[in-house]
Amino acid sequence: MHTMGSQRYQYATPVGRQFDASQVFDPIVPPSTPAPGGVREFTLVIEEDVPHEVAPGVKIPAWTFNGTVPGPVLRATEGDLLRITLVNKGKVPHTIHFHGIHPAEMDGVFELISPGSSFTYEFIAKPYGIMPFHCHAMPTSQHIHNGLYGMLIIDPKEGRKPMKELAMVMSAFDIDRDGEADFYSWNGRAFQYADHPVPLQVGEPVRMYVMNIFEEAMVPHIHGNMYHLYPSGTGMQPTEYTDVKTLNIAERAILEFQYDYPGSYMFQCHVSEHMEQGLMGWFEVGDSVKTTERRNP
Repeated sequence: MHTMGSQRYQYATPVGRQFDASQVFDPIVPPSTPAPGGVREFTLVIEEDVPHEVAPGVKIPAWTFNGTVPGPVLRATEGDLLRITLVNKGKVPHTIHFHGIHPAEMDGVFELISPGSSFTYEFIAKPYGIMPFHCHAMPTSQHIHNGLYGMLIIDPKEGRKPMKELAMVMSAFDIDRDGEADFYSWNGRAFQYADHPVPLQVGEPVRMYVMNIFEEAMVPHIHGNMYHLYPSGTGMQPTEYTDVKTLNIAERAILEFQYDYPGSYMFQCHVSEHMEQGLMGWFEVGDSVKTTERRNP
């Protein structure tokens, strides 16, 4: 199966795919908007055994926040008051643990939310950066592996330079529970951005929020380009200019880049097995100015 996956997707041009477009996780980040009265409210509903297609034709019973794996991207500005209500429609207790700075009673470790119940987490959004969130009920490894994870983006008060923004969560799925991952994915579905490439334009600035939520090192790599790296998104100046960086479990980073030439460019995990088993996709970079016009202004 893994060899077939490699033959089908790895080096083929991004046409004639089999993944249903309606199932693709939209990587576009929700826009940064002012919080009414400084308060940002979200509701996350947990459901269990939701059919989830992890690869074309391969479905598992996932546990989800608001019906998707990963959960929806949440966004706030540093200093906002966050009110995030968890509604547990499952059969076992759940929680949400947010990375970042908050009071102990909002940490989502001891406060189990029983089936049919709800709880509202309330805390100030800080610091700015990329903050994972996930269920922390025991066994935590299985709750996360079943799909209960997502990304919270906290913007700095002064904002960031406008760019096209993408959210990419790196994860994996052990279908037969033998301790070895069968599929790796960007945003919960193996090969989905091979089926449906992410459109970009030549010269278009791109900011990609990347997070690894699986218990193996992941290595985001973009082809034909380099990126400015902001570890955890907690600084305003890049620390490195590279095209590959290792992220361990729960590590995250902002990657900023733009393409100089049109064409199809792979973005992948540079661990070859991860790429071959689904953690790859394509940027389809369009040319906003025709070549003849560029050469003959």
